[in-house]
Amino acid sequence: MNFCIDNAAAIHQVLPAVRETAAEMVALRHQIHAHPELAYEEFATSDLVAARLAEWGYEVHRGLAGTGVVGTLRRGQGTRRLGIRADMDALPIQETTGLPYASTVAGKMHACGHDGHTAILLAAARCLAQEGGFDGTLNLIFQPAEEGLGGARRMVEEGLFERFPCDAVYALHNMPGFPVGQFGFKDGPFMASSDSVMVTVQGQGGHGSSPHLAADPVVAAAHIIVALQTIVSRNVDPREMAVISVGAIHGGDAPNVIPGSVQMRLTVRAYRPEIRAMLRERITALVQAQAATLGVRAEVDYHWRYPALVNHVESTRFAREVARDWLGDEGLLPELQPLTGSEDFSFMLEHCPGSYLIVGNGVGEHHGSGGCMVHNPGYDFNDAMLPIAASYWVQLARRFLAPAS
Repeated sequence: MNFCIDNAAAIHQVLPAVRETAAEMVALRHQIHAHPELAYEEFATSDLVAARLAEWGYEVHRGLAGTGVVGTLRRGQGTRRLGIRADMDALPIQETTGLPYASTVAGKMHACGHDGHTAILLAAARCLAQEGGFDGTLNLIFQPAEEGLGGARRMVEEGLFERFPCDAVYALHNMPGFPVGQFGFKDGPFMASSDSVMVTVQGQGGHGSSPHLAADPVVAAAHIIVALQTIVSRNVDPREMAVISVGAIHGGDAPNVIPGSVQMRLTVRAYRPEIRAMLRERITALVQAQAATLGVRAEVDYHWRYPALVNHVESTRFAREVARDWLGDEGLLPELQPLTGSEDFSFMLEHCPGSYLIVGNGVGEHHGSGGCMVHNPGYDFNDAMLPIAASYWVQLARRFLAPAS
């Protein structure tokens, strides 16, 4: 099988058992890619996952978060328990790659590589079931609804770690722009919290020719947007991170009519919980005060969504050592910085030690997709990374669940 790869040394470290099934696992990835399913609709994907796990001897458990699947495999008498998670859901995006296995469902595509994450963990699951090499309990977690609807939170709330206790839990995400076969690790805050805010400015509509007879929510919204930008610059330590972005504003339909209300939608992000809480307090106070000075009212509907993803120090050190001992320093991404995106694996890390890592999806062209960033209609997961990442999960599992000496 020919792989498009920009870090050729890594492909030579692929485990033989993984290499033997790589073509089949890539085909499985293409099958999932061609039939994408959105959050909590991953029925065919979870059926496929459950069938494969059962075929390979796993105890299969279904129903957590609706379409979630957990496969459990026990070997030996070891008491250690490891969890590895993969996400399964697609995005509401129309694919433009033109690939032979492109989405067959209008308006839906795997634009974030969750098809690849699922296939990676299945490839590792097959190898571990067939070859063993560990002593303890392996819990493979196939999670629905990572893309904004909190599938991880729901799995945790429905008893994930009570039913399937883990001493540590790990997950990975592909990352375009980094070489295939290189892994990135960062302890502490690694990804930002993500909260959504709906601001409704209530005024009094009127004719555009007589603004003095109206209470203009459009002008008030404009003042609020400008004022919001002072919160980070004047309330957050410059050495910390916070983001307030207004992504949408809606109000009015005609140029000569002052509308009665305007709606704005914001995304708010931070690494530290105390900054996250302060942002909510300041946004709410500023919006309402600014509206009052302009003779209108403002309602703030604040939605706590994903907390910051904070990797545990010891778990991250362990994961990094597994990669370094396997691939050497050249297999690691140097000086990895925190990311301002968010990830609902953060909910699992609030309840269980563990770490979230990234693996390079390639630099430049692959599969004709241009190597573009995720959440893009031209994105595609790079199949060259699949056997490398699967081999890494096998290595990590065997080392974490190594027989007692």
